[in-house]
Amino acid sequence: MKKNLHPAHAPCPCDSGLPYGECCAPWHKGMDAGIYAPTAQALMRSRYSGYVLGLLEYLLFTWHPSTAPGDLELAPVKWLGLEVRHAMEAGDAGVVEFVARCRDNGRAQRMHETSRFVREDGRWYYIDGQMHGAE
Repeated sequence: MKKNLHPAHAPCPCDSGLPYGECCAPWHKGMDAGIYAPTAQALMRSRYSGYVLGLLEYLLFTWHPSTAPGDLELAPVKWLGLEVRHAMEAGDAGVVEFVARCRDNGRAQRMHETSRFVREDGRWYYIDGQMHGAE
């Protein structure tokens, strides 16, 4: 696994306003110890931070086995920010709508997605996402 060098005191990449050590770091570091994101939104934020930090193992670990790719390769984009627009949970199902901003080959882009999550045995997983049109 790629070693995560993001300082715990630095702002979390997910734009929560919290230091990384109090936000996504516990979920990134806790997967082997059974410490998982407690909500669908927390998992979505930690996955965004995982993309920012290049944590492929974490991204695959949090992807539901029924929809997970066998392998994952990250595009060389620079992630610029995250806005969570809506998050809802009903029992063991969750939905999070977000906009992620990035720069790809020097060109600014926005990814607007509504992601679906499921909780199994107390652990949230990403299932899939519906992309929305360009903004």
